[in-house]
Amino acid sequence: MDETLIATINKLQDALAPLGGGSSSPVDLPQITVVGSQSSGKSSVLENIVGRDFLPRGTGIVTRRPLVLQLINKRAAAKSSNDLIQINTTKENGDASENNADEWGEFLHLPNKKFYNFEDIRTEIVRETDAKTGKNLGISPVPINLRIYSPHVLTLTLVDLPGLTKVPVGDQPKDIEKQIRDMIMKFISKPNAIILSVNAANTDLANSDGLKLAREVDPEGSRTIGVLTKVDLMDQGTDVIDILAGRVIPLRFGYVPVINRGQKDIETKKTIRDALEDEKAFFEDHPSYKAKAHYCGTPYLAKKLNGILLHHIKGTLPDIKMRIEHSLKKYQNELSLLGPEMAESPTSIALNMITNFAKDYNGILNGESKELSSQELSGGARISFVFHEIFKNGIGAIDPFDQIKDADIRTIMHNTSGSAPSLFVGTQAFEVLVKQQIHRMEEPSLRCVNLIFDELVRILSQIISQPQYSRYPALKEQLSQYFIQFLREELIPTNTLVTDIIQSEETYVNTAHPDFLKGTQAMAIVEEKFHPKPQVAVDPKTGKPLPPSQQQLQQQQQQQQAKEEGGNGFFGGFFSSKNKKRLQSMEAPPPVLRATGTMSERESMETEVIKLLIASYYNIVQRTVSDVVPKAIMLKLIVKSKENIQKHLLEKLYNSPDLADMVKENELTVQKRKECVKMVEVLTNASEIVSSV
Repeated sequence: MDETLIATINKLQDALAPLGGGSSSPVDLPQITVVGSQSSGKSSVLENIVGRDFLPRGTGIVTRRPLVLQLINKRAAAKSSNDLIQINTTKENGDASENNADEWGEFLHLPNKKFYNFEDIRTEIVRETDAKTGKNLGISPVPINLRIYSPHVLTLTLVDLPGLTKVPVGDQPKDIEKQIRDMIMKFISKPNAIILSVNAANTDLANSDGLKLAREVDPEGSRTIGVLTKVDLMDQGTDVIDILAGRVIPLRFGYVPVINRGQKDIETKKTIRDALEDEKAFFEDHPSYKAKAHYCGTPYLAKKLNGILLHHIKGTLPDIKMRIEHSLKKYQNELSLLGPEMAESPTSIALNMITNFAKDYNGILNGESKELSSQELSGGARISFVFHEIFKNGIGAIDPFDQIKDADIRTIMHNTSGSAPSLFVGTQAFEVLVKQQIHRMEEPSLRCVNLIFDELVRILSQIISQPQYSRYPALKEQLSQYFIQFLREELIPTNTLVTDIIQSEETYVNTAHPDFLKGTQAMAIVEEKFHPKPQVAVDPKTGKPLPPSQQQLQQQQQQQQAKEEGGNGFFGGFFSSKNKKRLQSMEAPPPVLRATGTMSERESMETEVIKLLIASYYNIVQRTVSDVVPKAIMLKLIVKSKENIQKHLLEKLYNSPDLADMVKENELTVQKRKECVKMVEVLTNASEIVSSV
């Protein structure tokens, strides 16, 4: 069962390999990622685990692409080699020649091809690396997948990453350090990545580049295991016991000390098998390590990594299944929206887009669209807001008396009475003033039309932002232009009707309206305000009622006072001069004759009556306009567009001579479809793999 789990992850790695190992992969696989500086001995650790020389060696950056190394214990692997092309090359020197038939490598990019000669594996890694990165020592995040079958390995999967470097060498890019760092971070920052940090024991652990990078993404050390190389090269009398005990930089999985072959050992062709024997002897004989020798060395490291990986896979496999299914469904839906490659005729494509647009447009206006948001108001709801909040409150905010003062009303009363002073409250003055105020409603009414136009254009933007409309950008652009053109044409009769509504209210002042305050009612209200019912006069000293004779005297005094005040009436200012000679000269009236002086009681009463009548009638018109104008806009603009937009677009687009050019697909859509097809294919394969577990 354990071997099956690792085999499943190996298959998934192979299946997802075309996506690269970076952020483009939608599934985060459990894997052991190997990080360390160029001089830390990463390659030697991996070769010791495999028991074979197979990794490229040299100066500078040798690993320039991630190497996904899948080790498979041959006794546990299914034998299906009959259909493979076996490549038996010349025998290798040393331990490479032993049991050659039982050990081989396979590359994912070279299916059905076995490499029995591990020198050829090294050559192929170099060749495939150069094929992607060129020979100028550049790097690439696209991994090389290598599977090694052997009875001498534990089933394990490792990802070898480029070694950290500081200074560009030769033709390397100037930012090579940043490129390598960014690539490593993409791999080790994934939550399912176990970080194998390789560190040289003969240098200060606090200065380890690999450990420093691991701590950035795993500050608690909960998914990092340390490897200490070059333990045999430490100064005499020093050891790594404090590090192993977790007293320096603690890690959840601890540290494992190992000993690699030195450069001299490699040059003298010392076999890895001999090197592992020497490693075992070193730890068993060393006074600091012999008590814990079974927790040291490469075999223990491989066993520990195998256990960690198995445990990690068991914990993450359910989530991996879910993520694969979720990603597959997502890309299938996206592919469905993008549609198949164009096989329809241009007219059929145009017809489908116009039909879908008309359907979406009506759906959003009626509140029946699938695209409706739960976060904000849209479509018909916004139009309702314009009618019942913005327009209604805008009309209601117009105060009929904020632009006309009492003096203005008095002036109009005199102007409308002509040459003879009026005997009664001037009807003409009331009509002139109320029409002026009604006319003020025209501007906000036309403003309401423009606001609704903006909302309909907003609905257009909402619809064409959907992916299915982006497939044919030229057709989408023409559709948008013709839609806006249609709305602009419909604005003309809409504005005309709205203007006519206001003008009709101005044209005929219906004083017989049942809600209109009658003149007699207005007079009674004003009379009561100016002449409240007489109260019995009282003596201010005693508080007792005065005799009738004294009450009459008091009333005469009040009337005389009002008469004197009234003397300074409308024309009072002009004739206020006490100079008789000036009065006798009868000077001509000034070019501009204004109302001056204090209003008489009669003028004040007439003014108040007219104000009451204006307020009463204005409120009637205000209610009518706030009700009728939205209905007019609904009739002429909204309903008209709902009913006729499909016909209009068909007339403009369906028989257009440029239609064939309009239905050319967006390059972005073509590329996106290719990516979706690739993702669906890869994820379907991955889904079949995990479904078997």
